[in-house]
Parts: sequence; structure tokens; C-alpha cells
Amino acid sequence: MSSLEHPAVAKVAAALAEAGQPHAAQGIRILPADARTAAQAAEALGVAVGAIANSLIFRAVFEDGPRPLLSLTSGAHRADTALLAELIGAQAVEKADPRFVKEHTGQVIGGVAPVGHPAPILTLVDTALEQYDEIWAAAGHAKSVFPTTYAGLLELTGGRAADVAGAGT
Repeated sequence: MSSLEHPAVAKVAAALAEAGQPHAAQGIRILPADARTAAQAAEALGVAVGAIANSLIFRAVFEDGPRPLLSLTSGAHRADTALLAELIGAQAVEKADPRFVKEHTGQVIGGVAPVGHPAPILTLVDTALEQYDEIWAAAGHAKSVFPTTYAGLLELTGGRAADVAGAGT
């Protein structure tokens, strides 16, 4: 099975087309090797690391229990979990384990896409991504990526624009 035929990639392609972004679905690229980091993806694509949208799933802790949080973070810096918690009104935002990520996205760490999840996920989109004309995001598999724009990410995810890194990162 080629990576384009991978069920998670097919689900992402369908979600992109359904969201009115068929150009993104048609632009899915399969990289020659896994790109589990922004630096690896940027190198494979020949783009700035900041133009890579890391899809980071966190475990947001609220009074009524934990919920997933998707932070689409520029590959040029790290998300600040205390700031994320403040932005969404959570008691805490913690690193999610692989089981939690798979349960809420249907995808594995290293290939989590901004779309194609079993249910909508609360999403923050890093304002640092706005400076790039083209942004690359994972497409459901560690070797797959798709092109989009900052506005496209906001529209696709129903996410909220936010400075997710805060000062100093």
C-alpha cells in the first residue's frame, strides 16, 4: 500500500476536499522518509522550518475532565503549555500520550493532521504562521504533508488565532 492509500491519509484528503480545499487534497505529497519533526519536514520540502505547522495534541485539563487541544504551532518555536491553558481557560495543559492522541485524532504522533479526526477538536492556530504565504501540515502519516495557507488553516479547523509561544520562544 502506498502512503497515499494509507487510511489516515485518505481520510485527511477527503476532509480537505469536503472543507472546500480540494487544491490542498490534490497537493498532498509523500516524502521519501518519515518527517516526524518540523526540521525534517522543512528539509525534505526545501522550506523554512517556520512554515511547517506542527499539529500538537495536548491533554487540556478542565473541571469536568480532560479534553484534547490541537495547537497548530510554527516549527520555528515551541508552544507554551501555561499560555495554552490560559488561552482556553483550562486548569492545565499537558503533553498527551500516544494513546490519547490516537483516540482523539485517529492518527499517530508524527503524522497528526489538522483535520480528519473522529470529532472536532478545540484548536489554536499560531499567529507566527501568518507570515508565510504557504504552510505545510501533516496529512495523517509521518511521510505525508499538504500545502495550505494561514487563512486556510483557520478555516479548515475552525481554530482561533493565538500567540501560542509567548515571549522568548
